[in-house]
Amino acid sequence: MALTDEEIDHVLDLFSGVPDLTTRKMFGGIGVYSGGTIFAVMMRDGRLMLKGQGDMIDRYDALGMERWTYQRPGKSETAMPYWIMPDSALEDAEEASNLAREALTHL
Repeated sequence: MALTDEEIDHVLDLFSGVPDLTTRKMFGGIGVYSGGTIFAVMMRDGRLMLKGQGDMIDRYDALGMERWTYQRPGKSETAMPYWIMPDSALEDAEEASNLAREALTHL
């Protein structure tokens, strides 16, 4: 099931402090961009994740953020470069935007 307009609006509100914010629908979810750089995804099941590279990986781990992994039948588990947003940031636009801006400095 695809995300609702209300869910997409919530993501835009959470990241309201991020400049040049756009979204693009993909696979029932959305990619979230700043200036054309993808920094977050929201899956169709509602999970909101930030992309991580470089020093942000250690930062996410320090915050206790869970890395997105998946496993196809008969294959080993694959870790993707996205971490699930902490619950505290899902209702706090300042915290969410701060994390997003910090992530963008490493992308």
